Amino acid sequence: MNLDALKTVGMTAAKQGGEILRARFGKIFRVEKKGAIDLVTEADTECEAAVIRTIRSVYPDHGILAEESGQNPGKSPCQWIIDPLDGTTNFSHGLPIFSVSIALAHENQVVLGIVFNPVSGELYSATSGQGAFLNAQPIRVSTTPAVSESLLVTGFPYDLKTMIDPLMRRFSTCLQACQGVRRLGSAALDLCYVASGRFDGFWEQNLKPWDTAAGMLIAREAGARITDFSGNSFAPDMNRILATNGLIHSQMMTLLNQQ
Repeated sequence: MNLDALKTVGMTAAKQGGEILRARFGKIFRVEKKGAIDLVTEADTECEAAVIRTIRSVYPDHGILAEESGQNPGKSPCQWIIDPLDGTTNFSHGLPIFSVSIALAHENQVVLGIVFNPVSGELYSATSGQGAFLNAQPIRVSTTPAVSESLLVTGFPYDLKTMIDPLMRRFSTCLQACQGVRRLGSAALDLCYVASGRFDGFWEQNLKPWDTAAGMLIAREAGARITDFSGNSFAPDMNRILATNGLIHSQMMTLLNQQ
């Protein structure tokens, strides 16, 4: 498996999808609802189609798992995991915090991650065992030693009304323990910002594989520790994610598990 060639194709797909998002940004035409606060725009579907078309033009036998079109198994042990627009609500409101997220799993192990913000031009990438990069420059997690000195980031699931009390307990507990908590609205970027040291820790629950697969690998390759809230090693199909610089991980688990 040639990871460099796969990475080149993934980056090309992310940039082509990103061009569609950038051209559509600020020119919203139709917004539909998949749920009460779960939105989808024409930009989501157009970007996803472009990403899949680019990948399939080179790797027609690869499987695809994409947010809008679902799962299309291939004949290869490789599967691309695609979120064409992570941060649709931000996008639809004209807020430039969103991304194209593309991961590649080989035999169910993520080996490639790419996250691209087409507005800022920031392109995050990682391949398994080869480190993480922002626009081709190496990145590492922060060295902040304690939660009390940390800037954290979180997100709230679309079905938050069904679990609002435990969500707010965790948010309140962490907010009181750290220097600040942000909520940006793109889990892929949240993970990349942990990878590049902008945030010291990130937690969220009820995400989907396309939300976390690429950012998870980028953060891990940058030195992050990534588990569920109980310390089990994280995989994209898991319900809860905690990603930190490693130094504050035990403290964060304690905070998240307080009753």
